[in-house]
Amino acid sequence: MKIKEDEIIKKAPDVFRSIFQTVPFVKVKKVAPEKRNSNLQYDLSIQIQVGNKSHILVVETKSKGEPKYARLAINQLHEYIKNNPLYIGVFLAPYISPQSASLCTQNGIATVDLSGNCRIVFDQVYIERIGNPNKYTEKRDIRSLYSPKASRVLRVLLVNPRKKWKTQELADEAEVSLGQVSNVKKLLADREWISESDAGIILSNPEEILAEWSENYAYSKNEVFEYYSLKTPSDIESELASFCGKHNVSYALTGFSGANRTAPSVRYQRVMSYVSTISDELKESLNLKEVASGANVSLMFPYDEGIYYGSSEKNNVRVVSPIQLYLDLKNFKGRGEEAADTILKQVIRKSW
Repeated sequence: MKIKEDEIIKKAPDVFRSIFQTVPFVKVKKVAPEKRNSNLQYDLSIQIQVGNKSHILVVETKSKGEPKYARLAINQLHEYIKNNPLYIGVFLAPYISPQSASLCTQNGIATVDLSGNCRIVFDQVYIERIGNPNKYTEKRDIRSLYSPKASRVLRVLLVNPRKKWKTQELADEAEVSLGQVSNVKKLLADREWISESDAGIILSNPEEILAEWSENYAYSKNEVFEYYSLKTPSDIESELASFCGKHNVSYALTGFSGANRTAPSVRYQRVMSYVSTISDELKESLNLKEVASGANVSLMFPYDEGIYYGSSEKNNVRVVSPIQLYLDLKNFKGRGEEAADTILKQVIRKSW
């Protein structure tokens, strides 16, 4: 749900009164909108009394709380407060991410959001509330950033984290339109997850991208077919690779099968692989029988062909990229998170 700045300003007085009413020695004396200071204008000023001393909270409001907007607010607030020791700069937004809150703290700026989080520190006052979820999540932005086509761009960036990309080059590599790349660039720039220069864009915070993506990724987006086979996992995987190679079928191991060849950490009995087609001949070759329960082979039609990007051969068997492995395992039951974290620590972080 998107909320405009003027709506945020209307809600602000009640938000600040609610925060300070829990501190008996702090009194809210006056709330005034749009105070002018020379040629500068801030959105709200709040006069408070702390014992015998008065302070003025100078509030700058933004409709978004991502680092890009936090940095703009910090710069504006520094201009407002630099010549007045009674002024305390406050950044106000619908939701302020931990990254943005940390940025404000480092620059001596207080934070308050409409989702219930805040950090206001001065004199003997210390008020901090953290961990409240975003009540104003812009689902359209989330859906746009992690849509199948946008995910192709993210994979290219994360699989090649040290490379600088021109827009056309990135669109060609991801096999998407220039408009798609531009949209992804804007969303990443708002979060300050990329850096831009004449040489192109490069990731500046790949781990946060991967973390948020994993929160918005579902293994079930793929079409999954469950089978049982009497063969061992290693035999099934080798024979799958051989069959797909002979019949020109795209495939790549994922899940615990892929993890076992990338960064082994847990024992497994279930073969997991993407395939572009499942023929009767393939099922007969691997001795696969469809089952409603007790499956030990999961074959999947990918929700987008982009999942194959960055795949590589390990011991003559193709495996999806470590990025795709992490996504598939992170929320997978049965020690999937443990396997994903091992891949992150042993493989992915080393590439960053």
